[in-house]
Amino acid sequence: MKITVRQYEHLLRAYLRPQRLRVVVLIAIVLANIGLSLANPQLLKVFIDSATTGGAMTTLMGTGILFMAIAIGGQLTTVAETYLAENIGLTATNQMRADLTTHCLTLDPTFHNAHTPGELIERVDGDVALLGNFFSRFVVQIGANLLLLAGVLIMFFRVDWRVGVVMTVFTAAAFFILLRLSNIAGARWATARQASAEMFGFLEERLAGTEDIRANGAVAYVMRRLAEHSRELLRTTLASTALGITTWGSTLFLFAIGSVVSLTLGVLLYSSGEITLGTIFLLYTYMNLLNRPVEMISRQMQDLQQANAGIARIQQLLQTHSAIVERPSRTLPAGMLSVDFQDVVFGYEDQEPVVHHLSFHVEPGGRLGLLGRTGSGKTTLTRLLFRLYDPLEGIVRLNDVDLRDLPLADLRRHVALVTQDIQLFNASVRDNLSFFDRSMADNRILEVLNELDLQTWLNRLPQGLDTRLEPGGHGLSAGEAQLLAFARVYLKDPGLVILDEASSRLDPATEHRLQQAVDRLLAGRTGIIIAHRLSTVQHVDHILILEQGQCRESGSREQLATDPQSAFAQLLRTGLEEALA
Repeated sequence: MKITVRQYEHLLRAYLRPQRLRVVVLIAIVLANIGLSLANPQLLKVFIDSATTGGAMTTLMGTGILFMAIAIGGQLTTVAETYLAENIGLTATNQMRADLTTHCLTLDPTFHNAHTPGELIERVDGDVALLGNFFSRFVVQIGANLLLLAGVLIMFFRVDWRVGVVMTVFTAAAFFILLRLSNIAGARWATARQASAEMFGFLEERLAGTEDIRANGAVAYVMRRLAEHSRELLRTTLASTALGITTWGSTLFLFAIGSVVSLTLGVLLYSSGEITLGTIFLLYTYMNLLNRPVEMISRQMQDLQQANAGIARIQQLLQTHSAIVERPSRTLPAGMLSVDFQDVVFGYEDQEPVVHHLSFHVEPGGRLGLLGRTGSGKTTLTRLLFRLYDPLEGIVRLNDVDLRDLPLADLRRHVALVTQDIQLFNASVRDNLSFFDRSMADNRILEVLNELDLQTWLNRLPQGLDTRLEPGGHGLSAGEAQLLAFARVYLKDPGLVILDEASSRLDPATEHRLQQAVDRLLAGRTGIIIAHRLSTVQHVDHILILEQGQCRESGSREQLATDPQSAFAQLLRTGLEEALA
């Protein structure tokens, strides 16, 4: 992807405008540094000429002290410039990471299924890290070094117009050569960034499946694939670095020639009596100083090559939009919600439909037991209710409102899901329950934990609600983790609760305890319970049995249970677990 000047400008405006005061201070410090850099060679010239012509000791001492003061001032401004530039760069890149993370969280599951978490981490962190110098130094350094370059050339002209002409021609030629070399490594850096993202994605997937890999003897295969990814990353990084270093090497070579040219001019003019010995040293010093802006501009161009690779991938990510388009015009009331599926057809991307013309209705406060074999479409219905996907045909409604007419935030505030896999964050118990909502009162959290019989567990924790939980829990059994998930729902207080096989991994005793919590949880709320166990659907009002995405049977639980010809009665006779396996 080719990066335009407008895209650069947009990025700089977006992330530097909030820091404009710091940027102004940085520019002032850089300009001061330029002035000090131009002044010091003049003092050296005065000192050398005074020393060679027998100048007064007081003059030499004063010049030396002033030279030291300017040198110290230059070092201080360099330190201040570095600190401020790093601060600006880190602030800008951290904000960009936050923006990219927010953007990724708004994308639909189709995108996340196509990109591994490891790949996204590398994009959000690795690619953005390349832009730190772009935000903090690029524009300021380019502008400042152009000013320094102009200042040095003016100083050459002040010495002698012939020196100024020669050095201007030399500088123009050096720039022409370096700019022609500056774009060589751009495409290579983009390839290296992609190789890095693929390796991080591979590592994330394999580390997440460590137990299965070790149990099935796949360690050797994983290590071989890791070596292949590492080899590709090494190859692409070496290629891009080798090409990028060409510019740096060319700079050294060109300015070695420049030093010879400046010294030659100085000797010729000194031999003809047109300049002093101090002026020869001045020419040499300014020649070395000329190396600084050209080298810095060249280095900035090299950094821009790497940044371009990151910017292109970031722009590509930001230009990816969710297939879920909001058209908010309605909101949901508090309290129990009705659920309607009307002739719904849905299939995942490039696949046959998994839901075929499905229609059903759940009254406000009703409890629907959703049964079916694996792959029958049960979990797909929950994704449609959360509007992670839109149906291909038909309408999904809550309280007679089409989900497409609801703001996503409003929809997901009124619908809650509990699955068998409980996600715990590396955070306090309070943050795990409130999802980092600091406005939630501790009394409310304690009240819910007590209602779900988690008070004893909480009392065992060393710091109560402030105890940090780690992924995997803090002395937390499977049943307690499930109750913790229920507590989250209590605190959210939705109108619709979906339990997706929430007790399938629990032993019968724990499941009985959990069932009591389910009854309390669903009181005053509409519930949809996806189940594999008979006990889980004992307290539902209505049964819907899915088969290959279609309604095989639907009706009142009591009526279906007493009808010997019904599929549900057959499940009761044969055992729900075996029949749905």
